[in-house]
Amino acid sequence: MQLYEELVARGLIAQVTNEDEIRSMINQGKASFYIGFDCTADSLTAGHFMALTLMKRLQQAGNKPIALIGGGTTMIGDPSGRTDMRKMLTKEDIAHNAECFKRQMERFIDFGEGKAMMINNADWLLSLNYVELLREVGACFSVNNMLRAECYKQRMEKGLSFLEFNYMIMQSYDFYYLFQHYGCNMQFGGDDQWSNMLGGTELIRRKLGKDAHAMTITLLTDSQGKKMGKTAGNAVWLDPNKTSPYDFYQYWRNVDDADVMKCIRMLTFLPLNQIDEMDHWQGSELNRAKEILAWELTQMVHGREEADKAQAAAKALFSGGGDDSNMPSTALADGDFNDGRIGVLALMVKCGLAASNGEARRLIQQGGVSVNDGKVTDPNLYYDKAAFEGGLVIKKGKKVFHRAVLA
Repeated sequence: MQLYEELVARGLIAQVTNEDEIRSMINQGKASFYIGFDCTADSLTAGHFMALTLMKRLQQAGNKPIALIGGGTTMIGDPSGRTDMRKMLTKEDIAHNAECFKRQMERFIDFGEGKAMMINNADWLLSLNYVELLREVGACFSVNNMLRAECYKQRMEKGLSFLEFNYMIMQSYDFYYLFQHYGCNMQFGGDDQWSNMLGGTELIRRKLGKDAHAMTITLLTDSQGKKMGKTAGNAVWLDPNKTSPYDFYQYWRNVDDADVMKCIRMLTFLPLNQIDEMDHWQGSELNRAKEILAWELTQMVHGREEADKAQAAAKALFSGGGDDSNMPSTALADGDFNDGRIGVLALMVKCGLAASNGEARRLIQQGGVSVNDGKVTDPNLYYDKAAFEGGLVIKKGKKVFHRAVLA
């Protein structure tokens, strides 16, 4: 099976233009493609997994990836999939976030000489003259067509800022620029980006002619990737300082039964024939499939050693035996105690199990908190320092464990 056919079999393809040409170029390793990453945080999330693994698959087959860091587009904000406007970031914030992205991407993509490239669209977008851009690019876009785009339609009732309205033009200009200066002939993105991506294809055709358009290919990956990476309203980060390897492992270990095989097929590098055999797994076998998924993805991000530790800790916790020393833990300093005591609400916030005292209180009132296997029912409960000498294990819900110890 050749690569394009494998991408289809893994469920990664949603919509394409010029499919025959796309198939030929990908299978022959002749695609020079880009995926954009706006720098809205200082870490990539599990939701970026699909893009990262896709770039790795294509590079392994000889195709050339371009990781486009959105230093310029991040200053505008993509309205796709949004119900409100994104927070405005400073240039310094964006530059810092871009550097963090690069370090994480290097675990997936080879940026060696002549291989993948990492480019920041701030290099050309921030120096554009607004009037010149309007004259050169603005005439190629129909406002009527733009307003029919799904990414704008869903925002019209709640309000779409003129700043965000420009995002499609900026993203389209990216493809136009990369095509001219880097020979980039293909772009990838989630299917909620379809309108923006077609804008780039159309801009190249309008500005450079039909022959150039024949070499401009748009391929989309399923937006499932953007649905991944969030749990209980919080992002699941690739940065171990924001989401520990154990918590990262647990996130994938706890995916729904209905999603586990889809995730394995789309995100791991296990052979398709092995995955096809797993498709028939039921009951307890699905738990084994989840362990495989969690280990494979954790070792990609954090390395084999951390994946092994996370798996061992998870098995120990759920089996009631074994070594649980790899459980995520928080060390409490003297300043965390008041008169030698700390309240359970403050403890949960300190350990990152709740964002606020109010959230911690609600969890307790809903019966979702245990300490050392004892259900906590009183949100006013306090613990003195002696309780932490051997470590105190807090359980949130059925699957989140955390140890609190003295510093």
